[in-house]
Amino acid sequence: MIAMLALCMMPACAKKKVKVQLFPDGTPIPEWFSNATKVDVETLGKKYVITDYGVSMDSTVVQTDAIQAVIDRAARDGGGVVVIPKGTFLSGSLFFKQGTHLHVTEGGRLKGSDRIRNFKVLDTRMEGQSIKYFAALVNADGIDGFTITGNGTIDGNGYNYWEEFWIRREYNRQCTNLEALRPRLTYISNSKNVTIQDVKLINSPFWTNHVYKSDHVRFLDCYIYSPTSGVKAPSSDAIDLDVCHDVLVKGCYMSVNDDAVVLKGGKGTWADKDPNNGPNSNIIIEDCTYGKVHGCLTLGSESLHDRNVILRRCSVTDASRVLWLKMRPDTPQHYEYVTVEDIVGNCSSFLVVRPWTQFFKPEDREDMPLSTCNNIVMRNINMDCKNFFDVGPSDKYRLTDFTFDNIMVRDQKKAFDPTIIENCIVNKVVIE
Repeated sequence: MIAMLALCMMPACAKKKVKVQLFPDGTPIPEWFSNATKVDVETLGKKYVITDYGVSMDSTVVQTDAIQAVIDRAARDGGGVVVIPKGTFLSGSLFFKQGTHLHVTEGGRLKGSDRIRNFKVLDTRMEGQSIKYFAALVNADGIDGFTITGNGTIDGNGYNYWEEFWIRREYNRQCTNLEALRPRLTYISNSKNVTIQDVKLINSPFWTNHVYKSDHVRFLDCYIYSPTSGVKAPSSDAIDLDVCHDVLVKGCYMSVNDDAVVLKGGKGTWADKDPNNGPNSNIIIEDCTYGKVHGCLTLGSESLHDRNVILRRCSVTDASRVLWLKMRPDTPQHYEYVTVEDIVGNCSSFLVVRPWTQFFKPEDREDMPLSTCNNIVMRNINMDCKNFFDVGPSDKYRLTDFTFDNIMVRDQKKAFDPTIIENCIVNKVVIE
């Protein structure tokens, strides 16, 4: 008893200190980022199995209206979980409402129509612009607490869209992404406390997951895939974060025919003056596995200000690039406090910083800010690379305060030149 009292009376300073994790700018990482607990579907309310409410088991019939009617009924009844049971269900654009959720059971497949006419044209966001374009297959706007769960599949059914894109591009090399009419797989906007977990998100005609002006969004243990050979899936980015903050991507597998996690936010000479555009901040991507992707973490090509971004504890297989900072000469950009650490695997290029001029429109602006990349840290890296350091100087941007720490790479090109960067710190870098 005396010993127990003595233990209780020990000063607070004698207790074991818990190490506080910090963002790259030194601010504490909120506890929210440590909570990877999966959403329990049983706590989300009544289940609305779509086949109990008039949706047919016929996988050849587009049933957009019938499935939307189930979502609307759940919303009217106070909310609940719209369940895709075993089987394949074909649909155009669906719109979830406050209190409703999507659960795709194992063996269940929500499959997008391969006809663009089944997707509504509405005011939306695409490629750093607020425009009229096609809705996604799964849409959620202005929702607090939206979830997508289950071990089933959301299939964009993109083959015909991809094929037509490449035909257009063969006919007209200047054909833009938007001119090849294609829907996204999921689009979540103006929402918070969102979780997408366990599902297979595959074969998107365009971007796979697009999140706009949302916060406290989690992607947990998702499988995100589109083909990278044969008829490739153009612009099938895995996760596009567009004017978002507090986002966790954890334990996901990503293999797509474009970039994996991409930070968007706006483009153009006056993009920083448009209230529809904005920054991304407090983004953590961790414990993920990458198959073939163009970039594991890409800032741009439509991006303004990105701050406090962490990519850590990831395994990379056959990525074209790991960290890609796309610098648009026509857009004021500021990328700062980005850390890439504890990465293993192989890639073509590890760090790429180059001007990005695809479909850009330079205009005159007297007070055009000089774009800047600063406080970029790469540490604890063990990679096989064709070109570890693919960085070029430009009068359109400034590179400063990069750190390379504890780097072990097998590098074919051996082009590492830290003198390109102002105030570059190099510590324990071994290039073979």
